[in-house]
Amino acid sequence: MLQNYNKQMQRSGIADLPLHGGSVPKWLADRMTLLGTAISEHVVLNYGTSAFLSRLSDPFWFQALGSVMGMDWHSSGITTSVLGALKRGLNPRSRELGIYVCGGRGRHSRNTPDELRSYADRTGLDGESLVRASRLTARVDNNAIADGFQIYLHGFVLNAAGEWTIVQQGLNDGTGLARRYHWHSATVKSFTMEPHTAVVGEHQGEIMNLVAAPAGPAQQAILEISRTGPDSMVGELRKLTMPRHHDVHEVDVDLKRLGAVLAAAYERDFRDFASLLLLEKLGPRTLQSLALVAEVIHGTPTRFADPARFSFAHGGKDGHPFPVPLKTYDDTIKILQNSLEAAKIGETEKVDGLRRLGRFVEGIEQRRAPQADFKRAIAHEKAISDSLGGRAVSPKRRTTKAGQQLWLF
Repeated sequence: MLQNYNKQMQRSGIADLPLHGGSVPKWLADRMTLLGTAISEHVVLNYGTSAFLSRLSDPFWFQALGSVMGMDWHSSGITTSVLGALKRGLNPRSRELGIYVCGGRGRHSRNTPDELRSYADRTGLDGESLVRASRLTARVDNNAIADGFQIYLHGFVLNAAGEWTIVQQGLNDGTGLARRYHWHSATVKSFTMEPHTAVVGEHQGEIMNLVAAPAGPAQQAILEISRTGPDSMVGELRKLTMPRHHDVHEVDVDLKRLGAVLAAAYERDFRDFASLLLLEKLGPRTLQSLALVAEVIHGTPTRFADPARFSFAHGGKDGHPFPVPLKTYDDTIKILQNSLEAAKIGETEKVDGLRRLGRFVEGIEQRRAPQADFKRAIAHEKAISDSLGGRAVSPKRRTTKAGQQLWLF
């Protein structure tokens, strides 16, 4: 699994996201920290820190992670919220897990160099080399790519070996879009020639990209003046452009894959066997969430083309596709944490059960090809929402200079 994922992860990308303002309420932020940490630890336990960084550099996986954590499935707020949750949860355990998260939004972004030097001092890494990488990636995305987006968030995640992934986000207030840029040190041969794992988004006409391969002549003239020379690297791009609509539409979800999850959760024969795989007596709603979480932990890159599907784990804080079911969310966290604690004393059955659950759901998908009834699935979630402690925030709107509608929370 690790080999296959890394092979497919040599290129990842950029996501264009509708701009959402506001903040995450504490009742969700605290749970995001716990769930994000547990998912990260499961990935590290099963596949290692390098694979975890590879996943973070994939915009589809990153979006699916934010969705399964209860964030708005397509918004710019996923970037800030996921990185913040991982920083809060992983940094206190950086020595144990070998993962450290630096930077963030605004003033937190400006603290990145000092945070990198501090971590380097503790681990023996070359701090100045890490700081240089941080600054260069920010300047490339902010200055060398004239696409109208100004960087306001810079997240730098690294392991004890010095491998890193950078996730940063730019803002175009005129269009009401944010753009997220993903980098991975394993694929960067040069900061000045096709360095990204990918840069893609909505077509907005011709832009100046001084780190694109065709810009070689112009770049060379600049480099002659500065007396430096670039290496060369040719990359391929992955695309993730999220729609403007705020709610989840049927077209946003792979109904066959969602159907397999719902079958495993609600059809008695499948549910009983899935519970047996996890060695837990689980209700159907918790099993539904765990099946999607298991896919985030163990799935290959091809499984994340429809990140909206993962919002069927724990809904969204804005109530789309349904309010966050707090009781189910807490059950998911507890099961993940208990399995990790058991694994520390050599009892790996529950950790292995999550992997088997993921494969079991894929098997249902391949054998039976069930098709989810999208409207019925959402209606069911809303019907049981109160019994599961369903909670959401009330959004407000404002209009950008270009007339775009932004959601504020």
